[in-house]
Amino acid sequence: MNEASPIPVGETEPGEPETPAQQQRMKGDLTQGPILKTLLVFSIPMLISNVLQTLNGSVNAIWVGRLLGESALAATANANIIMFLMIALVFGFGMATTVRVGQHFGARDIDAARKTFGSGVGFCSLLAIGCGLAGWFGADALLHALGTPGQSRIEALAYLRVIFVTLPLGSLSLMVSMGMRGAGDSKTPLYAMILTVALDVILNPLLIIGPGPLPTLGIAGSALSTAFANFAGLVFQVWTIYRKDLPMRLRGAELGYLIPRGSELKYVILKGLPMGAQMLLVSSAGLIMVSLVNREGLDAAAAYGASLQLWNYLQMPAMAIGSAVSAMVAQSLGAHDHGRVGKVTEIGLVTNLALSTLMAALIVVFDHPLLALFLGGDSPAMPIARHIQLVCTASFVIVSITMILTGTLRAYGAVVVPLIIMFLGLYPGRLGFYHLAYPVIGSEALWWSYPVGSALTVALTLAYYRWGKWRAAFDL
Repeated sequence: MNEASPIPVGETEPGEPETPAQQQRMKGDLTQGPILKTLLVFSIPMLISNVLQTLNGSVNAIWVGRLLGESALAATANANIIMFLMIALVFGFGMATTVRVGQHFGARDIDAARKTFGSGVGFCSLLAIGCGLAGWFGADALLHALGTPGQSRIEALAYLRVIFVTLPLGSLSLMVSMGMRGAGDSKTPLYAMILTVALDVILNPLLIIGPGPLPTLGIAGSALSTAFANFAGLVFQVWTIYRKDLPMRLRGAELGYLIPRGSELKYVILKGLPMGAQMLLVSSAGLIMVSLVNREGLDAAAAYGASLQLWNYLQMPAMAIGSAVSAMVAQSLGAHDHGRVGKVTEIGLVTNLALSTLMAALIVVFDHPLLALFLGGDSPAMPIARHIQLVCTASFVIVSITMILTGTLRAYGAVVVPLIIMFLGLYPGRLGFYHLAYPVIGSEALWWSYPVGSALTVALTLAYYRWGKWRAAFDL
């Protein structure tokens, strides 16, 4: 991967093409060099970021649970469900921005990339401000709709209102990170995530209990800690962008690009909505599965909860590699190098399967000590959890194929059919199988619905990738 100096400041005006010398010195160029090396160098920082973000959530939950008790922990869980629904849309628009920035970056049209970046950031900032205001006034009604237990309602309301007020900070930080990745830079977002996690872990207990001169803020302190950490990560990224004069910096008249408008905003919205809807589909199907598992009793619910923790980590290689494939393919399309697209996808698939299979094997072989971290070694839920791992873990390796192929489809702008496939795999596939099989095999239908749904999703995605007309969706 080309690691040369970034584009110098002031050599071109907005709208002017980059000079040949600049084109040769572009940092973040994913269209050249060995594909496997480029893929790994770009995806590993994203993988580490995902791990850190998940660990941060776990550590924060420990602080809240230990310092404030089970009621406060339940409050954050209810509030986080609402927050995920809000972030899903921002994430979808962020992925669309990443793809479009990558396409323009690959075409060496840096000004167009900046326009897309500005439109995406500006639009999502306005959206986050609107959601934040609506959330502040509607938080109580949302918690009531979720059926939040009365003993947790007051704490959840305090936590959620702080989260809503500070939502623009987290959304802006996410958008900047995704725009940077579209321009081939996954290291700066990683460094920002390290800073964010470190500050959040340190500030959480301090703002919750308020030692010394610090105020005791309780559960609101946990939300403020996260907000401050996100702000610090955002400041670090913006500082790095301008200090190193990275391609996504906006100066002078370019700051007007933050006003969302034109074809770039249209692309972000039309392609971002289906991508955000995919996340909403996954979360809604997950909530339904939790409710079905809860019917089987406390031990089954505990076993499933522990399994979900392990599956979060199992999916991370595919998520990181899928995002890397999407960025690399987008840049290759911008450079009109369609021959590289197939090679990137193939190498991404092989690399993903190798890492995901290794992770799955480790989880199955060491399932007892890993599950004991959440359940305790002598828990009556342990046998159920180990059985769940044997039945379900391989399904995440299978479905990881979809994540890689979807990364390529997303880069071409083909986002509606993958959304439909996701729906078919989760609802008629997974949940449909459960309802048909439950009268016959009982609770086993819950666990076997995972490989059945995954197999259907992969089969449909492979068919669309092989015979579909998704290449026609590309338009730069």
